[in-house]
Amino acid sequence: MTESELAPTESAGRFQFKWAPEVLFRPRQAFAKIVAQASGVWLTPLLILTLMALLRVWAAGYVNQNFAATGEMPLPPDFQYYTPEQQAQYMQAIQSTQGPVFVYVFPALSALLGIWLGWLLVGGLLHLVMTMLGGRGGTMGAMNLVAWAALPFALRDLVRAAALVINRQPINNPGLAGFGPAEASGFAAYLVAWLPIIDLYLIWHILLMVVGVRAASSLTMSKAIGAALATVLLVLALLTLVRLLTGQLGSLTVIRPFF
Repeated sequence: MTESELAPTESAGRFQFKWAPEVLFRPRQAFAKIVAQASGVWLTPLLILTLMALLRVWAAGYVNQNFAATGEMPLPPDFQYYTPEQQAQYMQAIQSTQGPVFVYVFPALSALLGIWLGWLLVGGLLHLVMTMLGGRGGTMGAMNLVAWAALPFALRDLVRAAALVINRQPINNPGLAGFGPAEASGFAAYLVAWLPIIDLYLIWHILLMVVGVRAASSLTMSKAIGAALATVLLVLALLTLVRLLTGQLGSLTVIRPFF
């Protein structure tokens, strides 16, 4: 890639919703335009992610409140392995968290923090990795491409919201969670904690990051793949560890960056 190809063009404007389908289905042409911008064009994808995350939170809250109204509480997949005391504690905790604040407000705040703070974390880490591998891309380019490459997760939230409303059942085993053993300990528990995060949308996200890295820097294909994988795996490793630790402390809400 020559220096003229890397030269930024005139800003395309703050909102570019028409780029979203191009990023998902024609990523090479889309990222060529995105990384050529002289200013940040990250607001549009983050707004889309925010709206879809709030839609998913609303759908999940709607389902949970319907369960509460009928007296049928959603149970975790391994509920049958709980002791009678643990089962009673779980049911009591569920009963005390059926107000709008717990059902809608806290999940919405967690989702929003995950999107916006996660974008900063992933974008900053990607820029660092690209620089270490010899890429010439700037910080703004990395932040732009990470935001747009996260659009598959907006589509995932839309699909999950539709599934929640149509089936009126909570999604207990997202991703590959259904393939994990009910009981695991030690390092096996850490590996099992990865399964809910892994799905087709994550793979789609990684592929878009590779295309974006190639467009934003002078890295070869192998280094672009390495930069995208290293960034995602590092963030997932941290996220999985936090999920595992908080789960052992009582199934606390985890702020998830994109994934």
